[in-house]
Order: sequence, then C-alpha cells, then structure tokens
Amino acid sequence: MNRPAVLTSGASLARARAAVIMLHGRGAPAENMLSFAEAFDQTDIAYLAPQAPGSTWYPHSFLAPIEQNEPALSEALQTVADISAYLATHGFTPDRSVLLGFSQGGCLALEYAARNAQRYGGLVGLSAGLIGPPGAPRDYLGSLAATPVFVGCSDVDFHIPVGRVHESAEVLRRLGGDVTERIYPGMAHTINDDEVRHVRRMLAGLSGPNPARPD
Repeated sequence: MNRPAVLTSGASLARARAAVIMLHGRGAPAENMLSFAEAFDQTDIAYLAPQAPGSTWYPHSFLAPIEQNEPALSEALQTVADISAYLATHGFTPDRSVLLGFSQGGCLALEYAARNAQRYGGLVGLSAGLIGPPGAPRDYLGSLAATPVFVGCSDVDFHIPVGRVHESAEVLRRLGGDVTERIYPGMAHTINDDEVRHVRRMLAGLSGPNPARPD
C-alpha cells in the first residue's frame, strides 16, 4: 500500500525534547490537527500528523465488527507503528512520544496504545473510544506503566456513545494507565478549551532533552 504523507510542525526532531503523533478525524485534513500545536504552546516539541488515504482511517463506524473495517484498520495501525519506529531512529523512545487523536483518529490512538501497551509520554483520545462492537473482548497484553492518559468527550456525542468512553477509560486503567476522564454536558462533536489545557499540561510535563541530539 502507499504510505500516508506525514505533515510536521513545531521543533525539528534534532532539537525537540518530545514528539506528538496527531491523528485526524474522518474526512478531515491532517492540517486540522497541526493547527492545535500553537494552542498547546510547547515550541520545543515536534508534531507529526499523517494524512489518511481518502481522509478516512477505516470505512465504517468504530463500533462496527472489526472485520468490517479491515484491511484499512490494520493499515492505519501500521501507519502509527511506522511513525513510532521512525521516531525511535531519532532517539524518541515511546516514553518521549505522545499519541493524540480526535474522533476517528482518537479511536485509532487509543486502540493502538491498548494493543501495544507500554510506557508512553502520553495518550490522548478526544471524542473517542476503543474500537470494536459492544461486547468486544478487551484482553490486551502488556502494561501502560502509568502512562498519562486523557479521555474527553461530550455526554451527547452522536458518534461516540458515552458508555464506550467510560468503558475505554476503565480498560486503560486496568492496563495501568494514569487515566483522566472528562465528560462535558451538551458539548458538540468538537475539542474544547478544557481539553486543550489538559493536553498542554501533559506536554509541559514531558521530559527532555532528546538524548540523540548533538550538544
């Protein structure tokens, strides 16, 4: 398959203390995610935003049976793995990298981290939940090892049932994540200022500098 283009902003990998993989929602351009970098106000972080083929990571609802979203779902998960591997070659271990996504991209970020549980610098799912139909087994392996996790969503989001948000937060806690869950009454399918503040604090707490960069 053709690998998605990856847009970047913020600090260069040679100078950044941390990196954020930003995953856009269905039908959106990767530029939408990069537009949040300024709001996060962390100029020494590198932001990488892949563009999904056709602006869609997988074809059906995240609540559909897994097989209905294949092979696109596996390809999307591989995209995140490829970017993570690329960052590793530049000295960014998982604990110095953050997975962040909104809507469909947020679901992808949470699912990737659950399937590849380890200590990350952070995990953020905005208007998102773990992927799969109701009753899907959540027998993930590994441990998030106290990874800071933020999950935020409306209580009336048409796309994301609030019950799935609660379930996802609990699964990530069982995996060892340090989970903060916020439900916003009556909010539209969007990202609000409180969520931005939570992410900003998470990014500000990331350690550095990048051990691979020259002094």
